[in-house]
Amino acid sequence: MLTRILISGTQFILSVVMAGFVIYYTYRAFIKANPDFNMEESIKKGNIAVGILVSTNVYCASMMLHKTFGSVGTMVKMYAYSPSDYTINAFQLGLISIAHIVLTLILAMLTISITLRLFGKMLRPRINASDELKNGNIAVGILLSCVVLVASTYISYGIDIISKAMVPQPSIGQIEIME
Repeated sequence: MLTRILISGTQFILSVVMAGFVIYYTYRAFIKANPDFNMEESIKKGNIAVGILVSTNVYCASMMLHKTFGSVGTMVKMYAYSPSDYTINAFQLGLISIAHIVLTLILAMLTISITLRLFGKMLRPRINASDELKNGNIAVGILLSCVVLVASTYISYGIDIISKAMVPQPSIGQIEIME
């Protein structure tokens, strides 16, 4: 029981720290990822459209990372309850956990950025999404946010599958089949 309490407490503390890190990092990354104009300046000036889009980007990237935390949590619990069954040690487990989180963060940032770029190119003959955002067109901000939400829903499923596939499994020994 003490092991479960320690693991749960550690996961809670890690979740609080990671939440702050993820929110800040994804915000900064999305601000820097837009070469068309300074989104942070637009937010400071009260551009609601940009605020909506950046908020949705941060939320969606965080939800993708949330999927990975489930896999990492499962991996840590399995290791804590039966470390002798694993072919890796605690240090390697920590490195694998960090790799999961970093990989998911990179995939989230890339896929959201690529999705927005592709959708913007599809709209370009009729609407220049970047210019409309810069000018504070709330309808375009909402539309792009919806694109990010839909894309993230599908992408997070793929990230969840990849993350679960990368979880090292304990050795179950040899199974003998009787004739």
